[in-house]
Amino acid sequence: MAKSTVKTLTKAEEQVMHALWQIGEGFLKDIVEAMPTPQPHSNTVATLLKILMDKGFVTSQAVGRNNLYQPLMSKAQYSKQSLGSLVSSYFDGSYSSAVSFLVDQKKLSVQDLEMLLKELKNK
Repeated sequence: MAKSTVKTLTKAEEQVMHALWQIGEGFLKDIVEAMPTPQPHSNTVATLLKILMDKGFVTSQAVGRNNLYQPLMSKAQYSKQSLGSLVSSYFDGSYSSAVSFLVDQKKLSVQDLEMLLKELKNK
């Protein structure tokens, strides 16, 4: 059985996607404006958008002389995919090992765990 390939983003691509997820859709100038300062040059963002289109993360449609960009994958979908890949690669697929690691690293407190358990019970 072939292992499915997980689409990943570079840090720069991720920044563009975060800006696009934030605004929902937009033209190049809108995406650049939504990015954190110092904002990259618009040519850099345009190149990254082309790569994101090639990777299947973004689509565009011509509106006059400009392209309107839209994400093809939601932030939640990408987060789920990325977390699954991380747990698979570093924790042998065990989410409990990942949570245990976070507790050991003092990134997750007992109060956080109790809150998560409470939320799970309510679902």
